[in-house]
Amino acid sequence: MCIKICKNSSRPFSVFNLNLIFFENALLGSFVVLATFVTLCNAQCYFIPNESSTSNGCKDLNGVTHQLKSDWETDNCESCHCDDGGIECCNTAAIPMDYDRDKCQAVLNKKTCTYTVLEKKNPLKTCTVKAWVL
Repeated sequence: MCIKICKNSSRPFSVFNLNLIFFENALLGSFVVLATFVTLCNAQCYFIPNESSTSNGCKDLNGVTHQLKSDWETDNCESCHCDDGGIECCNTAAIPMDYDRDKCQAVLNKKTCTYTVLEKKNPLKTCTVKAWVL
């Protein structure tokens, strides 16, 4: 069974071709949604609960107390927020994931919050990184 789509078209489209186009579009949309969730799930965050419910601030891992509702950046390239429940900190540097870990090492520049992946034997040469996670 064939259906003519255009009057000027000499090639008829079958129902199978239309179903295939629909399937490909649905599959592409699914991959976009999946990629979004993978990105969100790979976020490098952690939570430190407040020790006391009557706290006027939050104590970080270095023992420094921060005011409630305050935000700050750490020396380790993390963005933190103090709330009633505690501190939430998330990494701000994109972390290299897919590279040759036997030959290369990731080096964090704490001033720019960026990683460079360098060869272990020759640290002047950079390595190829295929994937990064924020």
